Amino acid sequence: MDWQTDILVIGTGIAGCSAALAAARNGANVLLITGSNDPLDSNTAYAQGGIVTRGVNDSSTQLAEDILQAGAGLCHPAAVQFLAENGPAIVERLLVKELGVEFSKGPDGIFDITEEAAHSMPRILHADDLTGRAIIVRLLDAVRAESRITIKTGCLAVDLLNISDHSANRLDIYRSPACVGAYVFETATGEIHTVTAQETILATGGLGQIYLHTSNPTVARGDGIALAYRIGARLLNLEYIQFHPTTLYHRDADSYLLTESMRGEGARLVNARGEEFMKTIHPLGSLAPRDIVARGILNEMLRSGRPCVYLDITHKDAEWTRNRFPNIYQTCKQFHIDITSDLIPVVPAEHYSCGGVAADLNGCTNIARLRAVGEVSCTGLHGANRLASTSLLEGLLWGWQAGSKASETALSKASRIEIPPIRPFVAQSEPVDPALIVQDWLSIQYTMWNYVGLSRTVRRMERAMSILRELQREIFVFYRKARPGESVLSLRNGITTALAVLFAAQRNHSSCGCHHLQED
Repeated sequence: MDWQTDILVIGTGIAGCSAALAAARNGANVLLITGSNDPLDSNTAYAQGGIVTRGVNDSSTQLAEDILQAGAGLCHPAAVQFLAENGPAIVERLLVKELGVEFSKGPDGIFDITEEAAHSMPRILHADDLTGRAIIVRLLDAVRAESRITIKTGCLAVDLLNISDHSANRLDIYRSPACVGAYVFETATGEIHTVTAQETILATGGLGQIYLHTSNPTVARGDGIALAYRIGARLLNLEYIQFHPTTLYHRDADSYLLTESMRGEGARLVNARGEEFMKTIHPLGSLAPRDIVARGILNEMLRSGRPCVYLDITHKDAEWTRNRFPNIYQTCKQFHIDITSDLIPVVPAEHYSCGGVAADLNGCTNIARLRAVGEVSCTGLHGANRLASTSLLEGLLWGWQAGSKASETALSKASRIEIPPIRPFVAQSEPVDPALIVQDWLSIQYTMWNYVGLSRTVRRMERAMSILRELQREIFVFYRKARPGESVLSLRNGITTALAVLFAAQRNHSSCGCHHLQED
């Protein structure tokens, strides 16, 4: 069955929902899809810390300087300026005034603005310690209220449609590349639909699942990176993978994230002897940029031979801590850790990709009619290291901008194109062996963690290339024969994304930000 729409948005996080909402309000029909059965299942819903707004005595100039400082000199100035000037305003207009997101307030009824690492002042709005979820719940409510938006869950993009590759008219190979939709696998029926659209917006989120330890949900497999790679979109800065310094170290905790806001509110990183080891590494101590803190923790673990370090917030008032971090408090209690009186064992984990599909200020990529927004994109905003709490703001701002501009193109008679008949997807029927899927994923994750992780060397990356190339060959043979399904489609995307990250890391011979090279 074929589906048609003005705009196809792939992903239901903050970037995808804001893009869909902006496009629909401009009069476009939008199909919003997610591979998950629940549109809430995205990186956005897991974002604890907060979203950047305008602090007291703050300015766009000061915010821009902080972003540039954290980005280790690699930020794209135009993107930084765009966010610094326009970001806080859309938070106030859309999230606060229109959607009424319930950000935390103090006893005086004024928003509780907090500070996070590498910010020069408090400027972070938060909703307790579940900020992303508070935002996306309200955004999804607004999306569902729009009659021009159709949400389809359990729908995974298989490949983007390139008019010069997928047209049924053989002479269209001479046309310039342009994205006109996607093949979409529907898990409930097992069908692969041809979805055609005037504009396609990638908003698929992160790639954390290619690493053994990650704070990302299971849906963050790098699907969008792989989709973009296969259609020929430019990928940028993928070597800059940010590792969050503090995830809960417990065998059953599944790398539960302990928000940076804890350190912003005074929590200290200590070793088993209670020493604040970060003070000897950086002037900002526990509030140093994330890459420095994460490597500091790793080095302390290697030096001491211990499997973790500790986060200490026991010096704060217990009642205040329980109220400020209620979900972290309750989660840690499940593992018999009382954060008001116990040291919290922590280790770093993959958290955010600063790179992605190269996109301009309107989300446009080098492929006509394909835009990318949110974590899957690379606007250059983050440079070599993301400043805390700018990711939700980037997704919101660029999503809105891309949706607005895409709707203009899709609805303009002068810019609409006649989409030719598309060749149907030819599916194979060989059953998928789940043991092969599990083992291949573990091979990807262990290889990326050990060889393309927090610290990299030439030899480690050469070993990773040997392993992943052979694995890629086996997976692609497997894919060409297999019956379509989420497990085999996501594995194909996972190996493609892992290799894309490795290629980028091998090309960059200079340590910078999140890309840290050691001598062999």
